[in-house]
Amino acid sequence: MLDAFSNLFTAFGLSASAGLNAYLPLLVVALSAKYTGLITLNKPWDVMTSWWVIGVLVVLLLIEMTVDKIPAVDTVNDVIQTVGRPVAGAVLFAASSGVVGDLHPVVAFVAGLLLAGTIHTAKTVARPAVTATTGGTGNWLVSIIEDILAFITAILAILLPILIGLTVIALLLLYFWWRARRSRTRMVPA
Repeated sequence: MLDAFSNLFTAFGLSASAGLNAYLPLLVVALSAKYTGLITLNKPWDVMTSWWVIGVLVVLLLIEMTVDKIPAVDTVNDVIQTVGRPVAGAVLFAASSGVVGDLHPVVAFVAGLLLAGTIHTAKTVARPAVTATTGGTGNWLVSIIEDILAFITAILAILLPILIGLTVIALLLLYFWWRARRSRTRMVPA
């Protein structure tokens, strides 16, 4: 039972990190599955350990990490990644949940899609505000912080999945509390 929760929390953590950077967690999972026993990818996801896939992920990661640091280009990249990041989250959730035998694959795929898509949406909405308030000079720093968070989240999701699961749950609860509080303050007349 604990193993199933651990696998599920790993899936949540990896999907969440894909919302910030599509290719970094995919590459972390591919390399972890190829060189360690920390992740075992079942078919068809084991194709991620192929050198061709790893090479493509490296190239895509370098492109995304470069364009994401350039003002205006990062916005175009976010529009393009509106498909890429949620799909990466869905693949990571389905590939790493380990309970896909017990959890219907469509449910796993949709859960990853929604989680990564939500985080991607928050990033996409926040980034133009960073560009506007800093004149574009803060984009590279915010992008680096997002990359670091995506990397740390992916690593911790693999090594300490329970911690990631509790963190994701706490952040979601905090977000919903904030939204409810914000909507209540809008209803109160000034």
